[in-house]
Amino acid sequence: MLRPLAHHHHPDLLVGLQTSDDAAVFRLSPDLAIVQTIDFFTPIVDDPWTYGAIAAANSMSDVYAMGGDVKLALNVAALPEDLPPAVVTAIFEGGASKVAEAGGVIAGGHTVTDKEPKYGLSVTGTIHPDRVLTKAGARPGDRLFLSKPLGTGVVTTALKREQASAADVESAIASMLTLNRAASLLARQVGGVGACTDVTGFGLLGHASEVVAKSGVGLRISAGAVPLLPGAADYAAAGHLPGGLVRNRDFYADAGGGIRIAPDVDPTVAALLFDPQTSGGLLLTIAADRAAALRATFVGSGVPLWEIGEVVAEAGIDVGT
Repeated sequence: MLRPLAHHHHPDLLVGLQTSDDAAVFRLSPDLAIVQTIDFFTPIVDDPWTYGAIAAANSMSDVYAMGGDVKLALNVAALPEDLPPAVVTAIFEGGASKVAEAGGVIAGGHTVTDKEPKYGLSVTGTIHPDRVLTKAGARPGDRLFLSKPLGTGVVTTALKREQASAADVESAIASMLTLNRAASLLARQVGGVGACTDVTGFGLLGHASEVVAKSGVGLRISAGAVPLLPGAADYAAAGHLPGGLVRNRDFYADAGGGIRIAPDVDPTVAALLFDPQTSGGLLLTIAADRAAALRATFVGSGVPLWEIGEVVAEAGIDVGT
């Protein structure tokens, strides 16, 4: 589908279709580039303000994954004609609140009518052309880190089936509302970051596979070190698996995607490694000699971070206990 666009090149397009990363990067001058991304989706929670805020956080995440800072956003909305005006206002207010928290501003947007609500943002950020983070920078010997726990897909699926506890839903919402801004800034402050991406619809192993493919390396991941949201394992074990999880597993694992999961890994945990995330955390690699500084910086700032594996030279992903 994208093949007709693949021949469009420009000397200042630093990251585009040819490299297929989290966002596009276009150089404006020797020391300034813009980061451009867009994302939107259907409601994941019932409260309209929270829905808008989560959608905004999710949309801005790609800018942070590239190592940029959010500056400007435009609303992208498709809403039913009979949706009460107060609900629409709450969705937009939730989105605007998150953009303001990011230090940016919403300056308009575009809305069409649709049977099912959809909302998100087109986001513009800034970055130095020489400091762009991509999926292609992982090097053998790097340590692998994740900044948010997994399980939003499973928890929200259980919520839709009225099987999730209020406390577990609250934990999932708090995670989705958390911007990746602090994690991105702290990682850049430490330096030595190789590859960086955010974990969203393809799940941890799907996005890890992109790092492997773009960087020409392999990964070793310890399943027991991967953080999970409260209740996620129980809901997964009870069968509350979103369709996206099954599709991710079929595509990345069962279709010969180079993912090797050890037989002694808990099947429930293995399933959650494919769970599609909404506003998930950053997955990043960093030089081994900077790993201790990264951990200390995150701890000192009170920002969560988990070391879940390492980068190796051998292709593929090995998941052990």
